[in-house]
Amino acid sequence: MKTINKTFGVFVLLFSTLIANTLAQQNIQNKSDLKSVFTNYFLVKDALVKSDGNAASAIAKELSISIGSVKMDDLTENEHTVWMKQMKDISADAETISDTKDIAHQRDHFITLSKSMFELIKAFKQETPIYYQFCPMANQGKGANWLSRESVVKNPYYGNKMLTCGRTVETIK
Repeated sequence: MKTINKTFGVFVLLFSTLIANTLAQQNIQNKSDLKSVFTNYFLVKDALVKSDGNAASAIAKELSISIGSVKMDDLTENEHTVWMKQMKDISADAETISDTKDIAHQRDHFITLSKSMFELIKAFKQETPIYYQFCPMANQGKGANWLSRESVVKNPYYGNKMLTCGRTVETIK
């Protein structure tokens, strides 16, 4: 009887470990899906800094795909709430940016995309600091924000015309 109980105990331990590892792997995969959303946003920003409408369009298409691959069931309650509030707007802006090569039109939609991404970035823990930056001249003088992985300002709204116009207004850790 002791051998059966011991064997059963080992089985339960192995099964519990397997379930825990599977859940951890799903969580890692989910974070990877979100990481892809964030990475593609930063790549769109970089394409706009270079004033490359073709690249911004292609990367925005990848952003749309990565948005669609996020598994909402794996998000925490707070993450899920924020994701559901921002997902439609992020999807719409990414789709609009991907549908045009017109850099001015892309930049207009990058303003609203950045607002939504700011809310997401704040809700989802990041491995490295993210810089929330602001250009007072963008958006017809109303100003506009964007997110960057770099503390150095590289303005996506004006590219080489005014590459360093702006400042960091918040560091998200």
